[in-house]
Amino acid sequence: MKFLKKLFKFLIVFFGLLVAVLYITDTDYLLKAVRTIYFRGHTTAYLEDYKHFDNQPIAASDNPQPWANHKAYNTAKTTDRLAKANKDWGTVAYVIIKNDSIWFEEYYDGFEEDSKSNSFSMAKSYVSGLMGKAIMEGHIKSLNQPVCDFLPAFCDGNAAKMTVGDLSSMASGTNWDEAYYSPLSITTRAYFDDDLAKVMNGLKVVDEPGTAFKYASGDTQMLAMVIEAATGKKLYDYFEESFWKPLGSESDVLWQVDSEGHDLVKAYCCIAGNAKDFARFGKLYKDFGKWNGKQILDSAFVVKSIRPRFPVSPEYGYGWWLKDVNGKNFKMMRGHLGQYVIIQPEDNVIIVRLGHQKSPDAGIGAFTSDITLYIEEAYKMMNN
Repeated sequence: MKFLKKLFKFLIVFFGLLVAVLYITDTDYLLKAVRTIYFRGHTTAYLEDYKHFDNQPIAASDNPQPWANHKAYNTAKTTDRLAKANKDWGTVAYVIIKNDSIWFEEYYDGFEEDSKSNSFSMAKSYVSGLMGKAIMEGHIKSLNQPVCDFLPAFCDGNAAKMTVGDLSSMASGTNWDEAYYSPLSITTRAYFDDDLAKVMNGLKVVDEPGTAFKYASGDTQMLAMVIEAATGKKLYDYFEESFWKPLGSESDVLWQVDSEGHDLVKAYCCIAGNAKDFARFGKLYKDFGKWNGKQILDSAFVVKSIRPRFPVSPEYGYGWWLKDVNGKNFKMMRGHLGQYVIIQPEDNVIIVRLGHQKSPDAGIGAFTSDITLYIEEAYKMMNN
């Protein structure tokens, strides 16, 4: 009994000292990481982790516009290759939209058409679109306006050369380190820290901005801060009024924020929504910014967004991924663990896949093989 008492006291002292060290070294965000992710059996962010964070609600449209069902709705069968991939990689939603009608939809693992799951980095496409909206409305002069005009922490040296367009195309030149599985990386800190602006303002511009693509979630987070400064509105409010409601979204969504006190959205990720509402933004870009005859987003901006900025990096434009598959060019919203909204404007096709994981990782920003599979199998189903 004495041994157990001594052990108990030792553990109390040990964990007390550990917590103190974390606060002293400004790594106390790890306590939140342990509580919300690691103690729940995960090694990284997961589809329903939004339930354990602070969120801001974004309301459904006052005039919801349900997708029509195609005349051939759900008459096709899932191919064997697709069925295996869905099982192996934990797909929760797979939707094919053809000619703006739901051609095929299936949900798995207890998820349904209105179930919420984490968008992860698909949110980056929304934020880039909000930058385009802010330019369209005159809040931001152009893609070439300096970030310094909005964020005073980036007005010295190379940082003064950084533009809002550099943030959207991931060419900021900052020292952001995109590492999802390291508990001490800035990516992990940004996900769990309760003061995200402080984290962002501590970044350094170490390379010439505007010269090369380097995947960095921090660029999108800084872009959100620029948009808030330019519009005078919280990003979640600007998103609701600019896109979520005008596009006829049927469901409320949640956008994670760093904390109730600081109330800054995690702009590089973390909108909890469903497949068919996520698909609406794909339709907007497929139709070059037009929705029901109204130009919601400037068409020239959309065209620029879905073309490569840098010839040596043909995989990325402004907030959108670009990939050729079997002679066709696809544009994508893309997120951690294999969240995809994929569009092919010429064929008038949208493919949405949400799930727990993707095929084995090919490295930061590299396309994994599952993307090609989801596209190829959708076309096989449609062609049959």
